[in-house]
This record gives sequence, structure tokens and C-alpha cells, in this order.
Amino acid sequence: MSSPKTESLPSWEEIAGEAQRALRERPSVSIRVRLTLGFLAWFVLSLAIAIFSMVNVSSITEKLHFLESAQNYIFEIQQARRFEKNFFLYHTNLDDALEHVHNAREILKTNGQEMGKVVGAKNYDTMKSHLKQYEGILLEIKKTEAENENPVLNLKPIELRLRQFGAEMVTVGNQLLDKEREQVNSLLRLSHKIPLVFLALLILLILSVAFFIVNQMLASLNRMVQTTTRIAEGDFTPITPRRRYNDEFSRLAMALNHMMLQLVRRQEQLVQAHKLKAVGTLTAGVAHELNNPLNNIILTSSALMEEYKGLSDEEFEDMINDLLNESERAQKIVRKLLDFARESEMESEAIEVEEVIDQTLQLASNQIKLANVKVKGEISSELPQIYGDRQQLIQVFLNIVLNALDAMPNGGTLSISVHNTKDREYVAIDFTDNGEGIPEHKLGDIFDPFYTSKRDGKGTGLGLSVSLGIVQKFGGEIKVSSKLNKGTTFTVLLPAAKIPASM
Repeated sequence: MSSPKTESLPSWEEIAGEAQRALRERPSVSIRVRLTLGFLAWFVLSLAIAIFSMVNVSSITEKLHFLESAQNYIFEIQQARRFEKNFFLYHTNLDDALEHVHNAREILKTNGQEMGKVVGAKNYDTMKSHLKQYEGILLEIKKTEAENENPVLNLKPIELRLRQFGAEMVTVGNQLLDKEREQVNSLLRLSHKIPLVFLALLILLILSVAFFIVNQMLASLNRMVQTTTRIAEGDFTPITPRRRYNDEFSRLAMALNHMMLQLVRRQEQLVQAHKLKAVGTLTAGVAHELNNPLNNIILTSSALMEEYKGLSDEEFEDMINDLLNESERAQKIVRKLLDFARESEMESEAIEVEEVIDQTLQLASNQIKLANVKVKGEISSELPQIYGDRQQLIQVFLNIVLNALDAMPNGGTLSISVHNTKDREYVAIDFTDNGEGIPEHKLGDIFDPFYTSKRDGKGTGLGLSVSLGIVQKFGGEIKVSSKLNKGTTFTVLLPAAKIPASM
């Protein structure tokens, strides 16, 4: 079974740029605008309810005034009718009836505008017309009485008409009065409902504001808190949009994405700077390794110059092949060093752990020989691939190997073990030396930037800090255990790649 060839994924900057573009292209609806519109809508609603309440109270006041005037009007009409009956029974009190009719007319005249608004101009005109006709009949009776010595016979037709018209006046007045009383009661019931409606709307507004704060503000704020927490832990995954619009939190997300982009760039610069430092450390071993092929090239070239006339074709060909082989050997050493030192874009892919460790040991082979250190390896079978950038993982492993060599100044053994974790989610790479060890009280500081235990200014204190940042970027972790004068174990945990093998 061969491992599949995986396509290179988009770079972090491409992913971040896409996230920024998606955030920027959303339509802008700021929290300030939404809050302003919400409170404006609430103000308009409150104003409408207040105006409606004022109009309702004003209408009730007008109708109450009308009821008072209408009751006075009907009372005057009823009094006029009482004296009207007395007149037909006893031929007295006609002037009293006319006086009450005059009072009723004054009530209509004084409260005409208000009564017209309440009952309508048509009904008001009808009331005035009825009163005028009733007064006219009374005046006609008074005139007939004055002109005739025995007016009883002449008043019979008028009496019937007056009684009928008077009864109709009282009936119409009572009907209007009952109608207005019902309307007043309806308005009063409505007035009692307005506070309940206002309270219901107030509760709805409070719930809406609470939902807005929780859903729109606290949720976004919690997301930003989570983002800053993972940034502190080394996870620089850009923030992507979750809403269809752009607000203040979107601009904060864009600012955080920009900050993460700058942090990634600074981290890459730091990684490259530390890589160049590692190159400097390797130079001594590389120089020693290059001496052998260069010496062979010089000796063979000198022999070729001195003896080329006496050499057979076979000997000549052998010496030329020796020169080519030694040149290729030197070229291979320099190429490995240049490949490691070259600054390149991070390319995450599924890779074999064993291959990365082999390449690391090849780079450090000369340092290992000079330090008189033996390397032992133990690799479990059926290991899954890991996911990461080959060059950066080589840098991590190389830094741990070089630190192990520094911890064994008199030589020793470096054991490298590769195995699955129990949950098979990670591949663990253990680097164990039998060197000086690290004091327990310093174990918590070794991953801090610029912390170093090396003497004479040999270290910058960035190696383990940079290595931890690289491993965490791929979702892994570095753990360390140590005993003074017995040795140290660095364990690099890297997530297993979830890629099925091809058949």
C-alpha cells in the first residue's frame, strides 16, 4: 500500500485574505444603527400610545360634557312637558312650559359646538329642529288661547300634535343619551386596556433587548474572547463570517485577523532566524564533512596532473569517476544545508514521521559524530502519517537533537522512539538523552522566549519557544520530563493525518 499524493492546501495568508474579504463584503448594519432604530421605533410606539390615550381621554371628556348637557336638556324638555300636561288639565303653567323650552334652547346654543362634535351635525340639527317646532306649537297654543274666549275645542288637534311631538323629542333625546353612555363606557373600557397593552409591549421590548444583547452582543463578545484565548495558545485560524451583515464586531474580527496575520509573519521571521542560527551550529560539522571529499578531490586531481601521461585508459577513467563521486558527495552535503536554510512558504501535507526523522539525522550527522553520541531508534509498525510542513518539522526535531547533543558534552546515547498514543489521535516522538538533565524548578521556564541554560552566551533562548509555536500551529504539543544527571526526554505530539491510504 502506498501513501496517497496529497494536494497542497491554501496558504494561511490566502485563507486569512478570503476571511477578511468575506467579512468586508457583508452589508454594513452597525449595532449603533440597530439600537437607534429599535429605540426610535419604541419612541414612536410610545408616542402613538400616548397620543391615542390623550385623544381617548379628550373624547371621553367631550362625551361626559355632552351627557351632562344632554341630561340638562332632557330635564328641561321633561319639565316643559309636565307643565304642558298641567295646561291641558288645568289651563295653567303654559308660560312655565315656554320658559323651560327657552332654557333647553339656551343649552343647545351654549353647548352646540361640543354637542355637534359628539352626536354629529345632523343629529344636532334634528334636536334644534324638534325644539323649535315644539316651541312653535306652544306659542301657537298661547296665541289661540289669547284670541278665543273658549279655546278648548280649537286646541284638541294641537294637543294631539304637541303630545306626539313632545314624546318624540324625549325619545330621541333619550336614545342619543343612551348611545353616548354606551360609547363612554366603551372608551372607559378601552382606557383600562391601554395600560395592559403598554405593559405587554414593554415586556416585549425588554425581551427583545435582552435577546439582542445576548444573541448579538454577548455571543459575539464570547466568540472574541474565545478567539483571543486560542491566539494566546498559538492557534491563528482566521475568523470567518457567521452573519449576513457587517457590524462593529465584524470590524473587530477583521482587526484580529490582521493582528494574527502580522503575528504569523513575525513568527515565520522568527522561525527563519532560528533556522539560520541552526545552520550556523551545523557549519562546523558540515566543514568537517566537506573536508573529506575536498581532500580526495585535491589528491586525485594532483595525481592526475602528475601522472596522466603514464596512466592507462582504465586508470584514467577510475580517477575521473573518483572526482565526480567526491564532487557529488560534496554537492549533496551543501544541498541539504541549503534546502534546510532556504525560506519557503509553509506547505501542510501528510508525511511519514520516519522520513522526517531520517532527514533530520542526516543534517545533524556530522554534529553527532563530533559529539561522540550514538543514536538508537525504535519505530512502531503501522504508524499513521502526520500532518504538517516537512521543513518546519525538521527544524523542530533538529533543535531538540542539537539540545540533546549540548546536554551530553562527553558523549552518550540519544534514543528516538516513535509510537501511537493510546487514543491513536496523535503520533508521539520521544527524544531521550542521558545527559546532564534539567533541574525540576526550571522545567516550567524552558519554553519561555529568550530563556536559556547554556553558558557563555551560546544560546538565544528562542529554540524551544519557536519549536513549540511550530508544533502548536499544527495542533500538537511538546512535553518534557527530566532527572538531574540522568537525562531528559522531549516528547513531540503531532496529530495523525485523517487521510485514507490508497489501494
